[in-house]
Amino acid sequence: MENEAKELLKKLSNVHGVSGFEDDVREVVKAELDDYVDEIRIDSMGNILCIKNGGSLELMVASHIDEIGMIVKYIDEKGFIRVSTLGGWFDQTVLNQRVILHGEKGRIYGVIGCKPPHLMRDEERNKVIQIKDMFIDVGASSKDEVMEIGIDIGTPVTIDRDFVELRGGRVTGKAFDNRAGVAMMIQAIKQTGSDATIYAVGTVQEEVGLKGARTSAYAIEPDAAIATDVCVAADFPGAESSYMDVKLGSGPAITVVDASGRGLIASKRVIEWLKGTAKQFEIPYQMEVADGGTTDATAIHLTKSGIPSGVVSVPARYIHTPVEVLDLKDLINGSKLVARALETAKDYFTPGK
Repeated sequence: MENEAKELLKKLSNVHGVSGFEDDVREVVKAELDDYVDEIRIDSMGNILCIKNGGSLELMVASHIDEIGMIVKYIDEKGFIRVSTLGGWFDQTVLNQRVILHGEKGRIYGVIGCKPPHLMRDEERNKVIQIKDMFIDVGASSKDEVMEIGIDIGTPVTIDRDFVELRGGRVTGKAFDNRAGVAMMIQAIKQTGSDATIYAVGTVQEEVGLKGARTSAYAIEPDAAIATDVCVAADFPGAESSYMDVKLGSGPAITVVDASGRGLIASKRVIEWLKGTAKQFEIPYQMEVADGGTTDATAIHLTKSGIPSGVVSVPARYIHTPVEVLDLKDLINGSKLVARALETAKDYFTPGK
């Protein structure tokens, strides 16, 4: 099972799809679930809905398929490219990265640069360089040359980074936020024996405002929902001050509160459902209360008159960087927890309520 999880995550991590440009990721989800569901459709927002027909109880599993990235905003006369961000970057992680520009004529590789320290004044060296002061160099010598190779205003940009294995079942790559959640959702749907009607939704544009979750939940109006995502692990140097006890290898995390309550405050019934299922099937788990960050569950649980919603997350180090790290055991156990929770939901929720 570990090899299966690893290969699926590798496939999802290596594919590219920033917010608003999720097409290639959507195709992977479709290929993986086509034989396990009764219907697959794409809505007008771009969400992919994989529907497994069952009884009157309707459950939603939502996992956002977009990754943080950038988009071309300006090309100067010398061929250097300026970008705007799509999603939340910590500027220091972007400098000197190699990137892919997804142009009209195919992929173009570039590097992110800035004024070198050799040319900086003393006060400049002591400042954090912001993305607005960086540029992409594709090797072109003019704006016309950049345009000729298919790059224009609005071209999406992703990080050029491949999935690799570390020690002890741990792996690293780009976009584990949220391709790990997508892998968890896919594996859960393949494993579950639930007799409910299940909507497995790959949501779009989560990183820029939970947009796909909002529209898809409104259309489905399920009886309960689970968002599968990643959360911040706090088991590495510098994370001690977070006062969180979420670790790699200790199981998936069940969210109680995120964004200091501005996001999701999971209901008592949802916590009982997820914790009870984990205990019943002897699946290791952790509990998460987070000061920052939120998930699709925030948008879902506020839809219409309210939808009971929870989050099952894979703990990850260094999220929103090109070198995120997670433990495959947490991904596997997260898939098991979601699969079993879809089966036990009938003990906690009533259709139409």
